[in-house]
Amino acid sequence: MINPVPLYKEMFSKMGPQYWWPADSKMEIVIGAILVQNTNWNNVDMALTNLRDETQLDVKEILKLSDEQLQTLIRPSGFYVNKSKSLRAVLSWFDQHQCDFSQMVGEYGDKLRETMLALPGVGEETADSLVVYVFDQPAFIADKYARTLFTYLGFRGLSNYHKLQQRIILPETFNYKDAQEFHGLIDEFGKKHLKDKQQFKESFLGTFDRKLLNVKG
Repeated sequence: MINPVPLYKEMFSKMGPQYWWPADSKMEIVIGAILVQNTNWNNVDMALTNLRDETQLDVKEILKLSDEQLQTLIRPSGFYVNKSKSLRAVLSWFDQHQCDFSQMVGEYGDKLRETMLALPGVGEETADSLVVYVFDQPAFIADKYARTLFTYLGFRGLSNYHKLQQRIILPETFNYKDAQEFHGLIDEFGKKHLKDKQQFKESFLGTFDRKLLNVKG
């Protein structure tokens, strides 16, 4: 098992706060989390700009769009047919609850993540991103950069999202703000230092002692 807190503290001390997720509202985060699947943020930004110009990112206005209109607006993000279906389903779910995030946390409790995973096009990474950035709950987002980082640190068997997340133990003192920062730190670090193993070795984490992260059990 892995306690990632020493790594988080080391990264934060060297890199400072990252202020993630880059968005003006939580609903923009929701939409961005759907659109960013299997693409880069530049493409998402173009799609978000289209949606913002047309709807001001208002949930009800987006839901009023025809399938063809929605697909055209989000086309820059790729896979626009499937993403339009997912976006409509997810936004309909939020709309049913008047986008009252705290009320949704209270209603679903421990079933919140499970409920989101049942929505079309919502996988583990998307669900956890919403848990952390929209519902303000602590969770570890085991995305590709995170899996690469822990692999380079010497941990084995991290071939998919679930395998890494199942090995992470977050202490009770680790809150949602820590989770938000940690994800931002890992992704920004990844962009600069995780192209390959040699690049990682030359970074400030190249000599980080992985034993600090080990948890018995």
